[in-house]
Amino acid sequence: QVQLVESGGGLVQAGGSLRLSCAASGRTYSSYAMGWFRQAPGREREFVAASRWLGGSTYYADSLRGRFTISRDNAKNTLYLQMNSLKPEDTAVYYCAASILRSLTIANANEYNYWGQGTQVTVSS
Repeated sequence: QVQLVESGGGLVQAGGSLRLSCAASGRTYSSYAMGWFRQAPGREREFVAASRWLGGSTYYADSLRGRFTISRDNAKNTLYLQMNSLKPEDTAVYYCAASILRSLTIANANEYNYWGQGTQVTVSS
């Protein structure tokens, strides 16, 4: 089992920045990738960014590349999401997820096995 706890969400004005954190515990060595997804009211959960644990490759949703940056601290078993130039349409609950699949489709939420409880990000105009 892997436990994930997100933090860092909040209310920010458009153009501002936030950094989300996801602390992982448990059998973290079994995870091959970790990522961030988000879900706005009335919309499906969508891929934001992800990182493979081995090799450190990173992946982004095309629409978010350049504004969002995913990173990790292996010593702390923590994943981060730096969000800059935030827009009202970035308002959503942001979830951290971990996958134990060796060959997962990185942007497919169904292939992630563990999820955090989510953290609310609200961007005001």
